[in-house]
Amino acid sequence: MSSRQRALIAGCAGLVWLMPATIMLPDWQSSAIALAQSDPFAEASRLYQEGNSLFQEGSEASLRQAVELWLQAVPLWQQAGAQRELALTLNNIGLVYDALGDRTAALDYYQQALPLIQALGDRQAEAAILTNIGVAHQALGETETALSYYQQALPLSRAVGDSRGEASVLTNMGNLYNALGDRETALAYYQQALPLNRAIGDQAGEASALTNIGNVYSALGEHQTALEYYQQALLLRQAVGDKRGEAVTLSNIGLVYDTLGDRETALDYYQQALPLRRAVGDRQGEAATLSNIGLVYDGLGDRKTALDYYQQALPLSRAVGDRQAEAVILGNLGSVYNALGERDTALDYYQQALPLSQAIGDRQAEATTLNNIGSLYDALGEREIALEHYQQALVLNQAVGSRRGEAATLSNIGAVYSDLGEYETALDYSQQALSLRRAVGDREGEAVTLDNIGGIYNVTGDYATALDYYQQALSLSRAVGDRQGEAVTLNNIGAIYQVLGNRATALEYYQQALPLRRAVGDRQGEATTLNNIGTNYQALGDRATALDYYQQALPLRRVVGDRPGEADTLYNLALLYQEQNQLEDALTAIDDAIALVEDLRLAISPGDLRSSYFATVQDYYQLKTDLLMQMGRPEAAFETSEASRARLLIELLSEANVDIRQGVDPALLAQEQALKTELQTIESRRIALRSGDYTQAEAAAIDRESEAVLQQLETKLTEIRRVSPAYADTVQPRPLTLALIQQQLLDEDTVLVQYALGENQSYLYLVGKDQFQSIVLPGREAIAAAAQAFRNAVAQPGAVTFIKRPAQALTAMILPELPDWAEGKRLLIAGDGVLSEIPFAALAVPGSAEYVPLLVEHEILSQPSISAVAILRQQLANRGELPLSIAVLADPVYGADDQRLSQKTNAPLPQAAERNLRDMDLQAIAPLPFTRTEANSILAQAQARSIPALSAFDFEANYDWVTNPRLNQYSVLHLATHGFINPVNPQLSGIVLSLVDARGQLRDDGFLRLHDIFNLRLAAELVVLSACQTGRGENVSGEGIIGLSRGFMYAGAERVAVSLWNVNDEATAALMGGLYGHLLEDGLTPAAALRAAQLDQWQAGQSPYYWAAFTLQGEWR
Repeated sequence: MSSRQRALIAGCAGLVWLMPATIMLPDWQSSAIALAQSDPFAEASRLYQEGNSLFQEGSEASLRQAVELWLQAVPLWQQAGAQRELALTLNNIGLVYDALGDRTAALDYYQQALPLIQALGDRQAEAAILTNIGVAHQALGETETALSYYQQALPLSRAVGDSRGEASVLTNMGNLYNALGDRETALAYYQQALPLNRAIGDQAGEASALTNIGNVYSALGEHQTALEYYQQALLLRQAVGDKRGEAVTLSNIGLVYDTLGDRETALDYYQQALPLRRAVGDRQGEAATLSNIGLVYDGLGDRKTALDYYQQALPLSRAVGDRQAEAVILGNLGSVYNALGERDTALDYYQQALPLSQAIGDRQAEATTLNNIGSLYDALGEREIALEHYQQALVLNQAVGSRRGEAATLSNIGAVYSDLGEYETALDYSQQALSLRRAVGDREGEAVTLDNIGGIYNVTGDYATALDYYQQALSLSRAVGDRQGEAVTLNNIGAIYQVLGNRATALEYYQQALPLRRAVGDRQGEATTLNNIGTNYQALGDRATALDYYQQALPLRRVVGDRPGEADTLYNLALLYQEQNQLEDALTAIDDAIALVEDLRLAISPGDLRSSYFATVQDYYQLKTDLLMQMGRPEAAFETSEASRARLLIELLSEANVDIRQGVDPALLAQEQALKTELQTIESRRIALRSGDYTQAEAAAIDRESEAVLQQLETKLTEIRRVSPAYADTVQPRPLTLALIQQQLLDEDTVLVQYALGENQSYLYLVGKDQFQSIVLPGREAIAAAAQAFRNAVAQPGAVTFIKRPAQALTAMILPELPDWAEGKRLLIAGDGVLSEIPFAALAVPGSAEYVPLLVEHEILSQPSISAVAILRQQLANRGELPLSIAVLADPVYGADDQRLSQKTNAPLPQAAERNLRDMDLQAIAPLPFTRTEANSILAQAQARSIPALSAFDFEANYDWVTNPRLNQYSVLHLATHGFINPVNPQLSGIVLSLVDARGQLRDDGFLRLHDIFNLRLAAELVVLSACQTGRGENVSGEGIIGLSRGFMYAGAERVAVSLWNVNDEATAALMGGLYGHLLEDGLTPAAALRAAQLDQWQAGQSPYYWAAFTLQGEWR
């Protein structure tokens, strides 16, 4: 409903005019000499002097006339044999062509002059020409060549004591480093040039140095300091009558005021500069000022006037060969068309600008254009492509020290993560951006980021905080005259009041926003506000008016290519039609919306971002499910529910047998590996830090490092997938239909029990081989409350009497009955939301007066999606069955204080411990001696039956052992150690291995993380994670639990046994002994063996706390 702003950086936010110091070689006193020389010399002298007078006028016409006269003098100098005069004239012709923007011609004349001067041994003049050659190369973007000429010129100027020439070279070197983004080096050169200019009384040179120093401070965000330098420069320019320089400084002062949001003052300075630029024939500067005036009107929302100025500026910058300005202006044109919703035109301009910036080495402009291309793709809903461009821009902005650009890009990255449902990450980026924007005085940008932070709090339900941020943003937007930003925030404040039920106030804000959005030509924003007004009228019961607004919003969203917005309006139309009982129309609208989100989803590479995005659109599938149930089509409703489940897991499993790295550039793979190694190092540092005293700030810094590397790793994997020939050949799997599930997956002894939780009502689908039944259940909140009460009871080691009531209450709510055809059969539980985290084995048998666990009557497995099992079977269909064999890892060494470091013995430690990590802090990791008992029991059973077994204890229970390819020769992998869950970054969840080696040295690879598990290659029929909470993880709406089990399935495991809560060490050892006894001795399937072991515990009087935590996922056959 709300809309957030992306910081479109228009070009470089204006053209900063640097002062290159080309050198006109000195005139000479010719009158006396001419009397003693031949007529050619005298005529050449006359022509030269007339040309010099024209040159001093400074207009384009006078400059061209000066060149004509000097060109006439050249053959006369040659005829007279006046080599020095010839060289000086050639240099100055080059200087005029440089000023006119024809750098190639300028270089030609400089290169003719240089050997003549060198032959004469005039080192001062040689330095001047070398400097001028450097300036021309720099203007052409040939920075390395330019620098080499400056470095030749500087020692020559110093050797002959030419302070003016030295200052000139220092200034140009400063300009070069400034263009490369190295502000500190640039400033150092300018500050060396300034006292030299003052010492020789060169006011024009002093003014140039002051201007350039101001430019650096402006780029660093120190605007008041920049203004002080500019004002000093302006007074000097005016004092010496330097109109060209005066225009430069006026334009730069205008840029500072524009940056500060004072657009009227900025416009005043630009309009003072423009006639001066034209008067002196400074076409390059005229283009810059025209572009900056366009930027002001752009910021005021007057796109038409902005376009007019940009279109005047573009041919001028091209005519003078100023590629840097051309790139900026092209970028500004792109930004206008982007704001107008004309994405194709905008992209065309951006794609013209980008190679220009790259060719001349202007990394700041390159970063700006990458940012703006990102914002364009963002507006089209192509979030991942947007994110890639933003991240490239961020690196460049940081490299060149552009804090303003860095802040804009950070803000945009935060907005993308918010749209993808990654709210903590979004807030982190946005807070970084806000601090930077305040530091550099970017009030307009500050308003944008405040609005975006408000959006995050809005979507997460903290409306009071959201409103506070919106109000701050609104005040700033109005203060700086940003009408587009003002409109965005007015719309978003309206959305808050609408959610809070204050419809009248909401409508007032929307109606303030709408004319502003139309005035600034923000058609995408206009559509957003029209859509929101529609939802407001719908909430008020005025459906006819709501429909009218939706029908205005929908075509606008289609015209500007806003596919997420189009889907949103279609969803609202579907809700409206549902209210009016126009169910077919509602179904058509929601089908169209789902088709859009399916396309948008596939535009994001498989990974956390795809699942996060899909979580944000689950309401679409729930609405379609509701509609189909209302229409009496429960089978189709079930298929819709299945289409919304665990889609990422299904897709990941479909590529599990594909070597996506085959045929990929080794350099790219090396980058991926380097990031993995860096992540391991960071995690080792985390352990080392938390082994002693540490501050929260230190811990937070490590967390940020880890988060950054994880994001880079995700981006790198996306890049690998994009270029992988093998991945390109994979086919995106589709969820199964009801008929295919019954025909291909289910057998006579198996029933699928699938849930779909909704806001007002939920649904239970019971699917047998030839049977189907649907049951309507209460809404999500009621079920969640009952489920939490049950889980709290069963996860405590109390008496069974404490479990009876919550177990029966939840059973009555979510499994009120089982039909006769399901009696005694295996149940495949496909939970939803909170139901993915409860032990169904400990639910009560439906209808029983006493508490009898459901496990007593049914074998139970949990499945994120039945379609995932189908993919798993396809992937394993051609894999040969391994003979029974077991690999066991147990009892690693967790700390340097472990007594095994001194004893070097396999004797167990006397201490028992719970299999949990203190607050998931990876701190004070206790040894698990019963895991050794557990492992030895399994190995003894295997030995008694001559079953091959491999084991790793103590220091050998390490990363090298668990990642060794030989493990793919074992049909059972048993890992008995600590598990841990990272709910913020599931990729950092994993199991703990030996953290130290036999010498007591901390290992860099003491953990098997989820991303490591994905890279394993196993052939196991069963993986047992005999640790705490290994079945838990981030519970993502629509995707289910993102935890360790999916990693092992991807790696090749047919089924995985995991736990749902912290398990008692000794009790787990006993349970696992029973599991392997039934598996090895009785020959039961893994699912049946686990059930038998759990029944043994129940019949021995053990509370479900001791046995119900473990559940099996995957293949049941």
